[in-house]
Amino acid sequence: MDLLTINDQPGKYPNSWYHHSANSQTKRPQLNDDLEVDVCIVGGGYTGLSAALHLARNGINCVVLEANRVGWGASGRNGGQVGIGFNQSQEWLANQLGQTAAQALWDLGLQGARLVESLIVDHNISCDLQKHILYPTHSKRYFNEIVKDIEALQKNYEADKLNIVPPDEINNWLATDHYHGAVLNRYARHLHPLNYALGLADAASNAGAKLFENSRVIKTRLPYLRSHVSMTGHRVETEHGSVNAEHIIFACNGYHNELHPQIAKHVMPINNYIVATKPLPENFPDNLIANRVAVADSRFVVNYFRLSQDNRLLFGGGETWNYRFPKDIYKLVRRNLIEVFPQLADTELEFAWGGTLAITRERLPFLRKFGTSVWAAGGYSGHGVALSTLAGKLMSDAIQGDDKAFKLLSQLPCTPFPGDDRFRPALLKLGMAWYAMRDRIGL
Repeated sequence: MDLLTINDQPGKYPNSWYHHSANSQTKRPQLNDDLEVDVCIVGGGYTGLSAALHLARNGINCVVLEANRVGWGASGRNGGQVGIGFNQSQEWLANQLGQTAAQALWDLGLQGARLVESLIVDHNISCDLQKHILYPTHSKRYFNEIVKDIEALQKNYEADKLNIVPPDEINNWLATDHYHGAVLNRYARHLHPLNYALGLADAASNAGAKLFENSRVIKTRLPYLRSHVSMTGHRVETEHGSVNAEHIIFACNGYHNELHPQIAKHVMPINNYIVATKPLPENFPDNLIANRVAVADSRFVVNYFRLSQDNRLLFGGGETWNYRFPKDIYKLVRRNLIEVFPQLADTELEFAWGGTLAITRERLPFLRKFGTSVWAAGGYSGHGVALSTLAGKLMSDAIQGDDKAFKLLSQLPCTPFPGDDRFRPALLKLGMAWYAMRDRIGL
């Protein structure tokens, strides 16, 4: 099943509110030549663009090959939330890797969010950067658990910007009775994800990286011995051109298809969906979500939402277990929206879109080095804005000789999904259905 074409028209952005409100964008050329570079990057999302930017501004010759348009995949369709850390608790990480590694991972989690913000400032990226994410809990039991986690973070990691919102104060933040308290994360940010991707692309290009769109990779040779030079490298082929490179970075996340079988065993694509209302009446939005924070709840199949700069509610959620998008995304997501905000039952939805992200079994990012010069990052499991930007930088650092942080992230547990290409999607559906059922009964 070809995830690059099954739900979308090749070469065109989806009809999302993000595309509707995108900044003026530069169309990049198609690769129609045979190039030789230091680093070839497959994938023009946050990971690939961040890697290209950090390589190019240090004088390393690199190209990005994007099958469609830069930011076309999850990077241009997501909820725009720039969180910190990982999907597993710091206690879990300490038990798996030791306290020293857990502290270093906490620091890296903060670094990812700070990196996004610094790139936006340094390169003057216009993407409506806003402060703070609220994490409401969907059950009283989960709220009690999260209070213990936050108290431990405050004690052991000096996490002074994580604040508990008790149940009797949740209505000060959200106009809903759906939740049982929350955590306010003042380290976190949120933004317009496509405009952020477009800004990264411009910054990488200005630094000297070569970006090619509509240049889908159809074949790789790893390693590839070039007869006309004395070094061993890799060859990446598109329909109309090719790239010979000393290093190759796979930055495809949920759209890797079968380019690299080892990645496919560890990184599983899944779909998620977002709707955008028509602009809400004046003053109504601020009464719906206080201080215009972004929101992501504690369900396994997360509801996440925020207000746009033109006063729409952007609401993500819903679950499907097929790689094809549902025929009626509006209907699918509306159910969740109205469950949280019943007062919006009659509000018209103007945009609806889906996208493909990727998860791992442990819900931790998959960063690996294969051999001496093949790199991969993906499986961000819903934390992609910060972690993918960070992953791109860390692969750039490692290629340039500083691989300490990359090695730490590559030690995160990442068990392969069982079965082969035919059975992995079916097993994933069973697992996701189980956790979705737990959400519905409040566990």
